[in-house]
Amino acid sequence: MSVDQVRPSANGSAVAGARPTAVPAAKSRPRRSRRAGRWWTPWLFLAPALLLFLYFKFIPMFNAITMSFQEVQPYLGNKWVGADNYKTVLTSDGFREAAWHTVVLAVGQTAGCLVLGLALALLMEGQSRRLGFIRSAAFLPVVVPIAVVAELWRIMYHPTGDGMINSLLGLFGSSPSGFINDPHTSMASIMVTGIWRGAPYDMMIFLAGLGSVDRGLYEAAKVDGAGRFQRIRHVTVPGLRSVFSILFILAAIRGLRVFTEVFLLTNGGPDGSTEVVMTLIYKLGLEQNRLGVGAAGAVLLFLATLVLTVCVHLFRRRGNE
Repeated sequence: MSVDQVRPSANGSAVAGARPTAVPAAKSRPRRSRRAGRWWTPWLFLAPALLLFLYFKFIPMFNAITMSFQEVQPYLGNKWVGADNYKTVLTSDGFREAAWHTVVLAVGQTAGCLVLGLALALLMEGQSRRLGFIRSAAFLPVVVPIAVVAELWRIMYHPTGDGMINSLLGLFGSSPSGFINDPHTSMASIMVTGIWRGAPYDMMIFLAGLGSVDRGLYEAAKVDGAGRFQRIRHVTVPGLRSVFSILFILAAIRGLRVFTEVFLLTNGGPDGSTEVVMTLIYKLGLEQNRLGVGAAGAVLLFLATLVLTVCVHLFRRRGNE
């Protein structure tokens, strides 16, 4: 900058031929203030959904918690009983058996969906157009209504030698199985149905997660002499750690809240071998008219789901640190 470019300002100080900067700053203030005054705009867009959640989800949840401390008597007025409903539920052998069946079913379905979903994702990973068609076909069980899925599996589980699965087993010399009609195989049969329906959903999440795994790590592992299974173990699985935690939470919640397939396939039978917490709550509340006890069981199931979600979240945060 030369001396000629310097001209005096009104107060006598030298200004370097530059434009004043105070004017744009003064103009930007009302714009920021107007933006700050629109804080309610996102809430305005969210209002319809929030009202629906409030009316159909949060108010019923509050009513269920209130009912769990009452003896519900329709048209006669509810009677406050304190924690008696919770004592009835926790000391009931039927509830403990149903809780155990729920845990077994949730663990089996969660593990099966994760393993099968990861295997399908590894098989269908790629950019080929044919793979897109196969992925869509594999995802169909997720979009088919659960009532249709249950009826299809009921037909396939026909307990005689003419049933579809029994006919296939007969080719290998196996005797016909009772499947959902046999107390020894009914739980495993429902578990297989849940895995068949839930694994494609996990497959799509795994496919999205595989796209974020660094391909350079595969090349480096291959150069070091790692085989396919070693690359999956030391590169793919660690790269999908966050996906595993999310899918574990979703699958566990889905397993703990399982109802429709159990209700439609066995309704808790035979001999209570597939009775889960949700079907027991349904029977207590709507068949035996013990709405307070059923509400107490629902609150306990909600607390178990909440504790599981918080524990997995804390474990995941500690792993990231």
